[in-house]
Order: sequence, then structure tokens, then C-alpha cells
Amino acid sequence: AGRLRAALGGDFAGAWVRGAESGTLTVATTDAADVAAIEARGAEAKVVLHSLTDLDAAKARMDKAAAGLNTADAPVWYVDTRTNTVVVEAIRPAAAHKLLAAAGVDGSLSRVEKRTERPRTFYDLRGGEAYYINNSSRCSIGFPVTKGTQQGFATAGHCGRTGSSTTGSNRVAQGTFQGSIFPGRDMAWVATNSSWTATPYVLGAGGQNVQVTGSTVSPVGASVCRSGSTTGWHCGTVTQHNTSVTYQEGTISPVTKTTVCAEPGDSGGSYISGSQAQGVTSGGSGDCRSGGETFFQPINALLQNYGLTLKTTGGDDGGGDDGGEEPGGTWAAGTVYQAGDTVTYGGATYRCLQGHQAYAGWEPPNVPALWQRV
Repeated sequence: AGRLRAALGGDFAGAWVRGAESGTLTVATTDAADVAAIEARGAEAKVVLHSLTDLDAAKARMDKAAAGLNTADAPVWYVDTRTNTVVVEAIRPAAAHKLLAAAGVDGSLSRVEKRTERPRTFYDLRGGEAYYINNSSRCSIGFPVTKGTQQGFATAGHCGRTGSSTTGSNRVAQGTFQGSIFPGRDMAWVATNSSWTATPYVLGAGGQNVQVTGSTVSPVGASVCRSGSTTGWHCGTVTQHNTSVTYQEGTISPVTKTTVCAEPGDSGGSYISGSQAQGVTSGGSGDCRSGGETFFQPINALLQNYGLTLKTTGGDDGGGDDGGEEPGGTWAAGTVYQAGDTVTYGGATYRCLQGHQAYAGWEPPNVPALWQRV
């Protein structure tokens, strides 16, 4: 195709392939005298009225005209070499004709096709990034999650009440709080619209993606890092589990106490230890200039309370949609297990050693760090 384009020069009107294995090449030309040269290179020839240069020029005029028009009802236009036209896909045909007229593109060069949906942008959900509640206050995404086919994210309950709307860091409509508890606990989750996609990442140092592979609880003394939309990425250690803390609004329990700093706007953001999700930012004292302490709502309790599945890099988000229960056993992918819980699997009994959400591939015999046969 490239060689023929160079050989045909101004006559060239486009090239395309077709067939199950894209095995047939067609090259279009405005001059019938080119047919023999095209066929000599093993391609099929098609003689058309308009060169690719003419079609591209018409498309360029449409791009320029669109800058002064509202093209929401004629949202897509392109050069279609197979039909030798400039195509406008329109919700309302009148909008397409208005664009073509403004660009001075006549009917011989153009074609209008009907479409029913307006295109939209797609955005990723990533732990630690900002979101706005009811177009005013700001919090941070904790961890992207799923509930069946619904995508969303976990965050702090004090960030918004059930029914509150959210917009993303780009101020694009994002979702709605489906559940929120505060005080008592500090947990919530937001279901997002189809423009947003849950990813298994937290925003790390320097804007890098930190992978989330699970939610195994780290012990006291373990390193833990927090991502938030005000102060970014900060690290410290877990100092206490099963902590109760009283804020002005009431007491929250249980939370985990850490030496990590945070500031307003970081609320709801991610705590992660290695690649294991730990919780969402609740509150604390001090700041990231002088130092401080923070408390996070453990993520496993949040997942369990709302029936959510953490988005992880494993490719399988835990099998929560199909129950995941093994024949003859009680272990089930997608279930949140606490230390001391017992299950049966493959006819044997196992005791949970560390709290976590179960995933396909994490069956008790496969993960001796999480399960002990009894």
C-alpha cells in the first residue's frame, strides 16, 4: 500500500484490507490508467471520483468550521476511503448538514449516517486521587472496587452521605455514594458511571502506579504508605490495630493507628503496605510539615460490609460474582476472612492466619502464609 501510494501520487485515493486474515488489499485511484500498475503488485484496484488529498482537504475544512459550531448532535466525522466520501455520524441529520454547509463540502463528497449515542470520555479510578462531593468539598479515592458488574471506589464515610454526588479530579460527573457510615465506623463506597473504570492501582511517589494485589492485614510495626490528594505519598508504620478514636462528631471503632501524616483533603485516601491494601484515611492529628499521626478505617471490614470486591492486578477480582464456593468446601473467593476464621476446603479444615479478602488462586492449600491446616 505504501509503495503504491508513492507511485500513484495525486491519483491515490486510499487503501484498505479485508477478509478474515486481512489478506486482500484494495487500492483506490482516480485514474483508470493506474489499474494495471495496482494489479501488478497483487492488489485489487478501484477507480473513484475523489483523491485522498481532496477528501482530507474537505475533512480539514470541517474541522475548522466545527470550531465555531455546537457539534454535539453531529459528534463524529471522518474520511472513509472505502466509500470515497467524508462521513458525518449524527444524532440529528440537520446538525450534520449544518456542519457540511459551514465547511463548503457538497453532497458528492459527503455522506451522513445516523447514530443514537453521543461519544464520551473514559477515566481511570486510582487510589489517592481527588474527587469532589456535591461540587464542593474534596476527598480522596481509597481503593477501586467492584460489586458484580458495577464499578466504583471505597472511601471514608465522613466524606459524603448516601446519595451525595461526586465528580472526579477533572470535575467530570463521576458517581453517587451508595452507602456511608459515620460516626461509629468511617466507611463508604461510591458507584461510578460508565465513563469511569476501576483500576488495581494507587497513586504512588512521583505519580507512579503502585499495584494492589490483595488486602492481607499487615502487623504492628509494618511499613505502611498513604496516598492522598492534598499531600500525596507519605509513609510510616502501623502502630496499633483495633483502636478507638473520638472526633468531634463521635467515636470511630475499630481503626488502625499509624505514624503517617495527613492533611484535610487526604480523607478517604489509600493506605497500602507493599502491594496489600490496608484501609482508607479517617483522621488524625498534626500535619505533613511538622509530623503527625493518622487513623485508617480497615479496608476488609469495608469490603465485607458492602459486599465489595477489591480491584487487584491478578486479573480475577475474586470471583465474587459467581460465589466462588468450592465443591465440598466452605472456602469462597470474594469472602473476607479474619484471623482465626476456619473453613473447609477439599475435605480438610484450615484456620485463617491473617485477615484478607479471598481470590481465585488463593485457595487455602496454595497460600500457607494465610491458612494453616488443622
